[in-house]
Amino acid sequence: QVQLAESGGGLVQPGGSLRLSCAASGSIFSISAMGWHRQTPGKQRELVATITNSGSTNYAGSVKGRFTISRDNAKNTMYLQMNSLKPEDTAVYYCYAVTAAGVSWGQGTQVTVSS
Repeated sequence: QVQLAESGGGLVQPGGSLRLSCAASGSIFSISAMGWHRQTPGKQRELVATITNSGSTNYAGSVKGRFTISRDNAKNTMYLQMNSLKPEDTAVYYCYAVTAAGVSWGQGTQVTVSS
């Protein structure tokens, strides 16, 4: 089983930047892909970005060109660099990891973009 812990959320003004981190522990050797989703009240969870073990990345259209997903395998940590933030990026951000046993989720971190 994989345990995930997010950090790095907070309050930022429009146009600002934040970097989210997702530290993985447990059966990390079994992870085939990782990524980020986000959720706002009353809406379904939305895929933000994914990264595979080979380094292939994929982004939601709404964040492409502004967000960058990356992994540091030596630190067992995944990152989401978020630039040019907009109020509509406000959400709880969850990291996830895909293994043969299923999907593990972190507890979420709040990102609020407001002036």
